[in-house]
Amino acid sequence: MQSDLLTCGERHQPARKVKTLDRVSQINNLILVTPALQEANNGNWHTADRWAQCLSGQVNTTLLPQWSDSSVSPCADAMIALHARRSAPSIEAWARCCPGKPLIVILTGTDLYRDIQTDASAQQSLALATHLVVLQEAGLEDLPVALRKKASVIYQSARTLKPVAKPLWPFRAVMVGHLRDEKDPLTFLRAAERLASGSADRQHPWAFEQIGNALTPELALAVQAAEKTIAGYRWLGGLPRTSTRQHIKRAHVLVNSSLMEGGAQVILQAIQCGTPVLASRIRGNIGMLGAGYAGYFPVGDDTALAALLQRCAADRHFLSFLEKQCRQRSHLFDPSEEKRRVINLVTSALKATP
Repeated sequence: MQSDLLTCGERHQPARKVKTLDRVSQINNLILVTPALQEANNGNWHTADRWAQCLSGQVNTTLLPQWSDSSVSPCADAMIALHARRSAPSIEAWARCCPGKPLIVILTGTDLYRDIQTDASAQQSLALATHLVVLQEAGLEDLPVALRKKASVIYQSARTLKPVAKPLWPFRAVMVGHLRDEKDPLTFLRAAERLASGSADRQHPWAFEQIGNALTPELALAVQAAEKTIAGYRWLGGLPRTSTRQHIKRAHVLVNSSLMEGGAQVILQAIQCGTPVLASRIRGNIGMLGAGYAGYFPVGDDTALAALLQRCAADRHFLSFLEKQCRQRSHLFDPSEEKRRVINLVTSALKATP
């Protein structure tokens, strides 16, 4: 999950209710637990908020950071929990207090590619869930075989933005996501430094943009230093989502150098506005872009990333090929398709309840 997007400085309420328009028929009540609420404004929050909107008019949905048997009225009919490890106490409480009722667990990148391997609470969450959701196709293969029968794939979505004409130069690369170790922002910095220091041609300048709040002091110092030493590099900090999407739309490429991803939202947002992606070759990115995608580089390999960026800038036929490959995946990230899959999952889970 993947990719973090980006703080707007808005405050949140402890719980948000998404009211249905149908007040006549009998409508189910659903709890949606997300460790990150609106103030965090990261990938987990956007997933939870979008699912709540998908279900608006179908069920009454209440968003909470955690759930216990005394936190809300016991009449809720189902729970969706985002993050197997971080939501483990809520998942355990629901399974204990509401046995037999649907319990849907959405798996993040740290769940799939770290926590379910070693963390007992995350493993228990998978066992307790009646339904599991992964956010890209490769995620199914990363689950234990015995659990795959209760898992489904639901891609995240973003509305399409009309592509814009981009000048030949400067060639613009953008990386989006809060700066933390899992996102490996330093690989992007090192690649930018290689290209900027190796280019003496003022007619063909580079532009490197990094969007996202620095979540550790060390990474804050790294990007602040990069602004002083790397020609064409800018750290823009956290931006509102609409502004972030405009930066993605105007870039020649989006770079995702993550070490782990559940299904990076910035990748699909780039695809939905015509910007191709250069991505680390990890399972979560392959599940988004496809095994045959030509824009991968080895994890942490800034030399390979710099070479890919150089190729995109010098060979516009290759860049167009990446754009074509991305367009061929765009149907997966259509908002109507995500809504259909979310509604189908929840309604089928409720119908299966004894």
